[in-house]
Amino acid sequence: MNIKPVREGEELNEIALKKFLQEQSLIKDADSELTVSQFSNGFSNLTYLLNIENKDYVLRRPPFAAPKRGHDMSREYKVIYNLNSVFDKTPKAFAFSEDKGIIGAPFYIMSKVSGEIITSKEAHKRQISPDEFKTISNTWLDTFVSFHDIDYKATGLKDLGRPEGYVERQVSNWGKQYLAAATDEVPSAVKVMAWMQENQPKSYDHTIIHNDFKYDNVVFKDDSWNQITAILDWEMCTLGDPLMDLGTSLGYWTTADDPDFMKQGLQSSTVMKGNPSRMDIVQQYALKSGRNIDNLVFYYAYGLFKIAVIAQQIYYRFKHGHTKDPKFADLNKASALCCKTAWQAIQKNQIDQLF
Repeated sequence: MNIKPVREGEELNEIALKKFLQEQSLIKDADSELTVSQFSNGFSNLTYLLNIENKDYVLRRPPFAAPKRGHDMSREYKVIYNLNSVFDKTPKAFAFSEDKGIIGAPFYIMSKVSGEIITSKEAHKRQISPDEFKTISNTWLDTFVSFHDIDYKATGLKDLGRPEGYVERQVSNWGKQYLAAATDEVPSAVKVMAWMQENQPKSYDHTIIHNDFKYDNVVFKDDSWNQITAILDWEMCTLGDPLMDLGTSLGYWTTADDPDFMKQGLQSSTVMKGNPSRMDIVQQYALKSGRNIDNLVFYYAYGLFKIAVIAQQIYYRFKHGHTKDPKFADLNKASALCCKTAWQAIQKNQIDQLF
């Protein structure tokens, strides 16, 4: 896990926070020494590591100047709180507060999960072998399928979303969000939006979906890679079409056969040898889940476009000075790349060998 000192301008009110922790019976003394650091891997909600009284906690809060849509801490807290009792790959949620007087925004406290997270940088540093990646990808996919098999009605989360009409709403809403955050002329974005409106599936399964399920959002127990102990980043979890979830994961799944500009723009350890192709992932998912994957190109294009919107929204905040993290400086280019790739998939009617 990549943990660094807290970025300038993103500090927490430690006095108020310690008082809150004491009120929640998470610490004994509000005068105890608190060490705060920050996880630097994510691109959305801010995540901090709190060390106090020989305990580790994780705090999640929205980014500064976040758009009104999304970043709902109470919703994210509710998801992991309810899922923890029925799905053992969910962190434990301890406390939530919507009192902005504590740290300036709603936030929640959860457990710190120990283990291995496979970022692109970490995978190359470890020189993970092709055989290891075969195990990693299989474990990752098995976990994905088992997550989609959860009976969400038995978890207290049946009001988490409205699965009926999910696809239509997503296509419309992500299009609106893209236009609201646009900073550059991207012709392929306009084409993809129009195509998705005309080619979306009308019938689909209803399951709980994560909406950001990728290697660096899961924690492996150890480097045997045969068990995932936790899934992270639950902010977009909802009820809807599981193939939309799969499509988002495919959007991040760059491979060794992709051109360099794709591998550089969508950096992922999935480019390393031993990882399956996007089509292999689809076929294995279909086999393990028992679902037929019709409209495959739609789901992949949708996944890429959604990633494009998220990247563009973050770049918009960076451009307007609401965040200073330098890793956001080229996200407009990554957004345009996703739109270009989605349009290429649509024109070729396939999800591999696009350029």
